[in-house]
Amino acid sequence: QVHLVETGGGRVQPGDSLKLSCVASGGTFADNAMAWFRQGPGKEREFVSLILWIPEITRYIRSVEGRFTISRDNANNTVYLEMNSLRPKDTAIYYCAASTAQRDNTDDYYGPLGYDYWGQGTQVTVSS
Repeated sequence: QVHLVETGGGRVQPGDSLKLSCVASGGTFADNAMAWFRQGPGKEREFVSLILWIPEITRYIRSVEGRFTISRDNANNTVYLEMNSLRPKDTAIYYCAASTAQRDNTDDYYGPLGYDYWGQGTQVTVSS
């Protein structure tokens, strides 16, 4: 099975930046679709960003478009989420997720049920 470990979270002020990392072990990393989800207090887990096994294909929710960048380094089995211009509403536990299914439609990756493996999460807190 695939094991995912997220790092890089922390407490920052509005406008600051963070870069999250997710290191995978097991499986065939380069073939997986990888995503970031987040879950704030009392809220459902929501999709944030997606990167396919074709790394040029990425997706973002509207609220982070232009501020966050997802990327992957297959040589190191790592997916990243660069977060800039952070806002208090970005405060959440951020989870890395992997899907072994190579689906034809990226719309099928926007829900958490589309993923086989999850990391433990890393806390991001944005406050002044």
